[in-house]
Amino acid sequence: MLSDSEAAELLSFLTPSTRPDVKGRATEYILGLSGHRDGCRFLQSKPDLIVALFVLTSDPSIAIVKDCYHIFINLSADETLHQVLVKDVKVLPVLFKNLLDPEYPFSDQICTILSNLTRHEKTCKTVFKELQEEVGLAQLVQIFCTEGYNKKAKLHYLGPLLSNLTQLPEARNYLMDKDRCVVQRLLPFTQYEASVVRRGGVIGTLRNCCFDYAHHEWLLSDAVDILPFLLLPLAGPEELTEEENEGLPVDLQYLPEDKKREGDPDIRKMLLETLLLLTATKAGRQTLKEKNVYPIMREFHRWEKDVHVTAACEKLVQVLIGDEPEEGMENLMEVEIPKDVEEKLKEADAKEREELEKDREVKTKPNDSPPLICAGTIRISYFVSYQSRN
Repeated sequence: MLSDSEAAELLSFLTPSTRPDVKGRATEYILGLSGHRDGCRFLQSKPDLIVALFVLTSDPSIAIVKDCYHIFINLSADETLHQVLVKDVKVLPVLFKNLLDPEYPFSDQICTILSNLTRHEKTCKTVFKELQEEVGLAQLVQIFCTEGYNKKAKLHYLGPLLSNLTQLPEARNYLMDKDRCVVQRLLPFTQYEASVVRRGGVIGTLRNCCFDYAHHEWLLSDAVDILPFLLLPLAGPEELTEEENEGLPVDLQYLPEDKKREGDPDIRKMLLETLLLLTATKAGRQTLKEKNVYPIMREFHRWEKDVHVTAACEKLVQVLIGDEPEEGMENLMEVEIPKDVEEKLKEADAKEREELEKDREVKTKPNDSPPLICAGTIRISYFVSYQSRN
């Protein structure tokens, strides 16, 4: 790693007036440094270097700007640098200003940085506060839902950003404000074929919104009609009986022979978790049963090969075909779980997530999945295990 004198010399190369070739070599070197944890921690101890690099995101050289944004993607992936970036370097106002510009060529990099910064609740709160002051969540959703808003960027990572923001109650409350019709605008993206990142981000957003069980009846009502958008990606071409078809939402009836299911197992699992959350209340369970969700899940279970997704499906099926909870357990989100059982469920949940992370590493797949609020699914898992015991 660099000595203090070498770091000071490197800093002297990162000024707007430095020759472009010298600046370029310096940013290339730091980009390599930021690609591993030790390098990020070294840069964390040199905030002057980070400030200088952020100034160079406005450099006339496209190559230098590109290097600098990739450095900030790497730095923002390290949680220990989040406070340095948002508090000391103050990156957020500039990032939001550039994101609003429909001609800005590095908006995709900005979306990735913001997505990284919002993965953990503490920094997410800071980002959300700044977002409301600089842009507003309404405008962010507007940009996300406007195809071709920026001709030079795809903006797919706004999906995971929205998902991360909805770990906060205030963001969820905004999206589910009945007078704004925001959540309805996101629903079509559950089948957005052009990007698994955008699709997964929207489904993660919907799943997080479903942790607020007070909104379940509204989400399942005609005002939103969330159910077909969650079920259709899980439905296949299998032929159902006439009676089963007629009980389904119209969009799920008599699907064509070439109907394909969602191809990404992480997204399929999120869809199932969202449906499971909607069974937390008696009204939700009744709606899912009345809308004939079970036959879709039955065929999906026969088709699914991923063990983690199969397990999620089995939890949902058990709630759908099981007896109604006994008195005092009607709302599964409010069920009182014995301390020892809760700890065991949390351990099992953590172990499953650890296994999923290992699977992702083996597949060399980037971890785009948004953070999970797992308390709700743990409570329903408890009910499922309680039901099977009794």
